[in-house]
Formats: sequence, structure tokens, C-alpha cells
Amino acid sequence: MNLSINLGNWNSVFAVPSLVVDKHIKLAGSAQLKVLLFILRHAGNNISIDKISESLSMDKADVKDALQYWIETKVISLNNSTISPADVSNVQQEKVEAINKEEIQGLESTELSEHKSDEKVARRPIRPPKPDNNSVSQRINDSPEIAFLMQEAQVILSRPISNSDSSTLLMLHDTDGLPVDVIIMLMQYAVSIGKGNMKYIEKMAISWSNEEIDTIEKAESKIRLLESYRKAWNCVEKIIGIDHRSPTSKEDQAASKWINTWKISDELIKEAYERCVNAKGRYILGYMDSIIKRWHDSGITNLSQAISESKKLRSKYLKSDDTFPSYDIDEYERKDMFI
Repeated sequence: MNLSINLGNWNSVFAVPSLVVDKHIKLAGSAQLKVLLFILRHAGNNISIDKISESLSMDKADVKDALQYWIETKVISLNNSTISPADVSNVQQEKVEAINKEEIQGLESTELSEHKSDEKVARRPIRPPKPDNNSVSQRINDSPEIAFLMQEAQVILSRPISNSDSSTLLMLHDTDGLPVDVIIMLMQYAVSIGKGNMKYIEKMAISWSNEEIDTIEKAESKIRLLESYRKAWNCVEKIIGIDHRSPTSKEDQAASKWINTWKISDELIKEAYERCVNAKGRYILGYMDSIIKRWHDSGITNLSQAISESKKLRSKYLKSDDTFPSYDIDEYERKDMFI
């Protein structure tokens, strides 16, 4: 008599290291856990960053970041594009870390079981996991400054902050190095421009940290710059009659240059926009900027001077059949920083 056990969906299983649950279940993010489970599930198979990205619907950079997390926490090792359990012995530790750092940069679409060339692929810096609720509570209890930050955040945002919000704020202070008073100023500014959501605040705070904006004075200077950009772009929007939206960084810079630095008149900005649309059929920032740059360099400050310049250009290129081409500003566009 033959007997069998039907385990249903458990007929097909794969091993997960106990360390993952014992130590990393609280620390690792969902993306990191997904990547590790996918790799463990396909042990022995040839898989690639592209394959993982497609299967998990994740950005390739996020896949590489997640993979790097498991390497740096000594759960796995990457050697000759082959993933294996990490050897954390003192003798091998330094060598393994060096190999891991070099090879994770080379993983793009090449299969993990094959050796990739020395081509280096740029990747984003890895941010450590955010502190858990227990860590946040402990820091609030131990630090009056952190407790004050959490209280002020609720006042500024006009709502109770979630556990995730508290974790983010603590990380901005402890990991990114922003002082409490700078974080408070940043939140106040974000709310003042209608962007008081934590995702925007976190993105802006990380940018400030990278720029080493770590004092009240630096924060005030940065806010003045951002305000000048915002007001300049709002002015340009009204002049050329486009719907309000968040500008790109290049649009911010261009608008500030036209309005704040060069003091270009409204009528010239409008004229440059119309000439751009007439010539190209749509708004193109670089084309418009090249027109305004030429006017600025030529000392043209009003519409009548711009019209006079156009007549001179028409006369210069006038042909025998009384037709003429529109003046060519391609050279200006090629030189322009906003292209």
C-alpha cells in the first residue's frame, strides 16, 4: 500500500535563513524582503537585475539597492556574479566586502551566474531602514528635543502625525544630520507653499542635508532663494498664460534669471514666448531662453527695440524674390545651458 502526504501549496517550498526573520524582519523594508525571497526562490537558476525588476515591478535601481542591503548586512555574498551565503570570518571579511562593493556596481542586465566586465554602473546611495516604533518612542522619552520636534510637527501640519511620520522625522535628524530647528523651518516652508505632506518634506530635507544646510542662517538663505524662484516662475506663468504647475529645476533657474537677475520686462517675455510658439509650434524653454539671452546681450530692454532688431535681421537676409527666412537662433540654442 502506497501512502502519500498532500501538503497542498506547501509541496513546493524553499529555505529562508533564520537570520532573516530573527534579525531583519523589523529592519528590512518590503522591497528588500521581496528581492531576497525572489532570489532564494530561484536558487540555482540564472536570474538578472532586469528579471527581478520585471517580476517584482520594481525599478532596477531599487533592486540593486535592496541587494546591496543584504550584502552589507552579511546575509549574502556576491563573488564572480554568483550569490552565496556570506563568509563573515575575520580572515575573509575585508576581501568579501571589497568584492561585494565592486561587483554590485556591475550588475545590470547580466545574469547573476555569469561574470560581468569591469564596467561600473552608477547607483543611488543606500539609505538605511527607518527606525521602528520602539526606537522612536525611546528617543522621544530620552530626548526633550526630539519630543519637541514631534509636538511641533503636529502643530505645523495641523494633524496628528503617524508612526511613519515620526520615524521619518527622527531619521532626518539622526541619520541625515539636520538639526531640529532646521527641520521645523523646512516643514513651515513646505506648508506655506501648500506641500505639507511628509513625502515632499522628506525629499526636500534630504536635499538640504546633501547641501549641508544645517544652520538657521543657511536655512533662511535657502528659503529666500526658493521663494525668489517660486515668485519668478509664477510671474512667468501669468505673462505667457500657461496653467499653474510645478516647474522643473531648469524652468526655475531660467525664470529667476529673466525676472530677478536680468530684469526682463513682461512684454519681452511675452514676445519671446510668442516667437517661440510661432517658430516651433510649442513652448520650448531653451528656444525661448536663447531669444531672451540675445536681447539681454544686445541691450534690448523693450518691445520696440526687439521689433526694430527683427526688421534689421529681415533686411539682412532679404532675398531677390522678396522672401526671407526667419532668423536663425540655433547657434544660441546649442550654446544655451537649458537645452
